[in-house]
Amino acid sequence: MNEVIVAEHLTRRFGQVTAVNDVSFTITEGSIFGFLGPNGSGKSTVIRILCGLLTPSSGCAKVLGFDVVRDSESIRERIGYMSQKFSLYVDLNVYENITFYARLYGLSGKALSDKRNEVISLVGVEQYLYRIAGNLSGGWKQRLALACALIHKPRIVFLDEPTAGIDPVARRKLWDLIFQLSGEGVTFFVTTHYMDEAERCTQVGYIYLSRLIVCGIPDHLKNLPEITPNGMQRLEVMCSNTTEVLFRMRQLPYIQEPTIFGQAIHLLLPLDLEKERFTRDLMSASPKDMEMKVVRPTLEDVFVRLTFLHETATYFQ
Repeated sequence: MNEVIVAEHLTRRFGQVTAVNDVSFTITEGSIFGFLGPNGSGKSTVIRILCGLLTPSSGCAKVLGFDVVRDSESIRERIGYMSQKFSLYVDLNVYENITFYARLYGLSGKALSDKRNEVISLVGVEQYLYRIAGNLSGGWKQRLALACALIHKPRIVFLDEPTAGIDPVARRKLWDLIFQLSGEGVTFFVTTHYMDEAERCTQVGYIYLSRLIVCGIPDHLKNLPEITPNGMQRLEVMCSNTTEVLFRMRQLPYIQEPTIFGQAIHLLLPLDLEKERFTRDLMSASPKDMEMKVVRPTLEDVFVRLTFLHETATYFQ
């Protein structure tokens, strides 16, 4: 498939602070690229570089074949961007906002009318066309923002935490739109803190303290040997009193990375450890209804594990 974003050794410094350090990745056409990492890790800086808004200190990147430094204007004409914070005009209604952004991109006459009708239908805002944008709920604001980002038919859309603060139903509907457009060839670059959204992406990258720790297809990342080390197994423990059991687990030296995952506890346990010893060591915290099974790691397990290895300097030297 066509490569629409290529970043090579991107680095950006602000004085003595290195916000992005030697970041490289490639994104193909029609992909949904999930970009994850803690706040302050460099996600927004990477997006600003790729949008041609910020010059890298070193390294290079191309978006749709255009250089981010020399051809920034050409890039901005061909991409869409939706920020985490609602940034449209709150005193204009939905129809006026969409029309305004269409004109910003040079649309007029029939072309403007046709494209406006298309995005209105696509995001489903017909019933709110004449409602002031500032009076919309969070989910409808995000739909309006997406309509404005799509009005000029961009080939790549950057979405900065698009579902932060909106309800689960609105979140699912927004992702349904992303899937639909991705199927039509639009490429999405999405930042998110939600692991279930990361699981929906065709490719994910995890940036931590300005460095891209890992990047690839979710299933491939889960199979990395570092995630479930030799001699260890990843277990899911189901029980009624998860917090009490978790507290006891964290006191056992042979257990690694115990954490609550929904109604269960995920952990790493030595393969040669007897189940009877493990149950006995939990002592009074172990309920009669406790069940254990071997599970594949989730993306959350992947990122927690790689962060731990990165922090302890046992993986990256």
